[in-house]
Amino acid sequence: MSAKFQELINDSRPVLIDFFATWCGPCKVQSSVLTSVKENVGELARIVKIDVDQYPAIAAQYGVRGVPTLAVFKEGNLLWKASGVHDVNTLTNLLKDFA
Repeated sequence: MSAKFQELINDSRPVLIDFFATWCGPCKVQSSVLTSVKENVGELARIVKIDVDQYPAIAAQYGVRGVPTLAVFKEGNLLWKASGVHDVNTLTNLLKDFA
């Protein structure tokens, strides 16, 4: 997964990574928010979900200590990272700014 993850975040478009866990209540809320964000940004950005229980090494590599944690990468660089649930407008504007 690590090489594939590296390839993913090297995209010239912003990539929003949603670090989540299946047992996490707020993650379910964030997931529905991200569905709307995806509709808003369309092809400007990608949104990818990473289950921290399935890929603990990737979560550890990026200092993910709680879920949900969102991170935006572009061309391999971490541009933004925050924990907790974020709203549709904040995330839509963030991705548009980075696009």
